[in-house]
Amino acid sequence: MRYKGMIIRPPSEAESYLIQATYGCSHSKCSFCGTYPDKKFGVRDSSEVLEDIAEAGMAYPGARRAFICDGNALILPTGKLVSYLDALAAAFPSLQRVGIYANARDILKKGPEELRTLREKKLGIIYLGLESGLDEILADVRKGETSENMISAVRMAEDSGIKTSIIILLGLGGRARSREHALESARAASRMNPRFLSCLTLMLVPGTELHERSLRGEFELPEPREMLVELETIVENLDLDGTIFRANHASNYLPLEGRFPQDKKRLLAEIKSGIQGERRLKPEFLRGL
Repeated sequence: MRYKGMIIRPPSEAESYLIQATYGCSHSKCSFCGTYPDKKFGVRDSSEVLEDIAEAGMAYPGARRAFICDGNALILPTGKLVSYLDALAAAFPSLQRVGIYANARDILKKGPEELRTLREKKLGIIYLGLESGLDEILADVRKGETSENMISAVRMAEDSGIKTSIIILLGLGGRARSREHALESARAASRMNPRFLSCLTLMLVPGTELHERSLRGEFELPEPREMLVELETIVENLDLDGTIFRANHASNYLPLEGRFPQDKKRLLAEIKSGIQGERRLKPEFLRGL
């Protein structure tokens, strides 16, 4: 099994077999992201991918989950993805689910029929970064997507039987656009109604464009309790049905988890206790990406 550069996977894929099918991210322009500084986007040779899957099947035959790396491997042609999914199913007899990262345009380009084909081959979950529901912020951080496109993509995936896991990035609007960011992100997420929704907290990574802007005074990161006020606004304005909500990533100041709509009041009460200082927030040295 061979890997090139830093490998990233969602926290929920901690026990999954990771197979690298692409290198880096095809967009790789987001001003806040320092994930793939060492890699130019590329497609890995199929024969190598299939060799690694076969080798992993002999080493870890009991694996129940797999995750296809890197940044947005759903960009690959459906036929190629099907060949990898078939190989994974053959290598791991107990395989239950395969996950993958995607951009909205990757999903929309596939369309419902191809997505259903992938679902039949055990592609069970797609991870997508909404980051913000406000198009001005998305343009400012060079996300390369609009909120409307991301909403359409998530609904298409969910309607095709593939679960989605969506990320909102607290603090991405800075102090100046904090409330707008929260309100529009809640609106977009509500329209998506994904299976999973997570709020992570922005950490300025040295070497990224957004970090450089902060050093020049062009971007001001909200303080920890301001982040919680932003989170409170998001949760307060979410209208979801059956979504599992998490804000327990290593970057978050206050770990939270619940299900909508039944846990909404409890989540708001826990956030309020953090804002008022009744609950201790995670110290900076314990936070991470």
